[in-house]
Amino acid sequence: MAQSNIIPRIGLGTYRLKDQQVIDSVKSALALGYRHIDTAQIYDNEQPVGEAIKQSGVPRDEIFLTTKVWWDRFRHDELIASLEESCRKLAVERVDLALIHWPSPNDEIPMAEYIGALNAAREKGLARHIGVSNFTLAHLDEALSVPGGEHLITNQIEVHPFLANRTLVEHSQAKGLEVTGYMPLAVGKVMNEPVLRQIADDHDATPAQVALAWVASRDIAVIPSSTRPEHQQANLAALELTLSDDEMARIERLDVGERIANPDFAPKWDA
Repeated sequence: MAQSNIIPRIGLGTYRLKDQQVIDSVKSALALGYRHIDTAQIYDNEQPVGEAIKQSGVPRDEIFLTTKVWWDRFRHDELIASLEESCRKLAVERVDLALIHWPSPNDEIPMAEYIGALNAAREKGLARHIGVSNFTLAHLDEALSVPGGEHLITNQIEVHPFLANRTLVEHSQAKGLEVTGYMPLAVGKVMNEPVLRQIADDHDATPAQVALAWVASRDIAVIPSSTRPEHQQANLAALELTLSDDEMARIERLDVGERIANPDFAPKWDA
């Protein structure tokens, strides 16, 4: 089971960032004080992320580095080989957190095989911690029940004001897992939401900062993606923003179950 706050409260997401853009973004974030960088095999940017970490001058042991295994490499030996490849690309001996990116589509690969392989990779020293991403209630319960599942520390899921994901967040936390929230800004949609704009005005903040503060206040680690240093700095500052109970409730009412990350191989969602 998870200990408290293994995962830094805020990190930099690198989805869709490539080549020099991701190098510049990661270096800027690290210079500003970020210490969590989130990537994935399918993002095709592990090598430049590793280059950015090297160029940053920040000691490796100060950085919490996450990557994710794609579902075409879930067979036991292939999963371990894929994480060896990720570490080579990232130019690190091990990552701090290795995640199963999505449940195996249609449960083609037995969960016991790929969770077991993920734990074997941890035991081999390829990852300090392991976890899952985009797991439903049923997938999560199964993952925790198979050998190796006791070492899972997080479920990384989509969370933003338009998709509060309350049941899954609370279930994950009740099981002792930390929750990592991706797309916390709903790919920029939060910027034009009237309630968020009003609350932001009351705090001399931005709607993005209000959205991040709301997610973080639920004891969820946030990993917004940003390429601009001024936005990265503002995202960091959002963690210092305190929302009132009334403001929290107003934001809660924005939840309409709007899911952005919903590919055709996604599992059957709980809600």
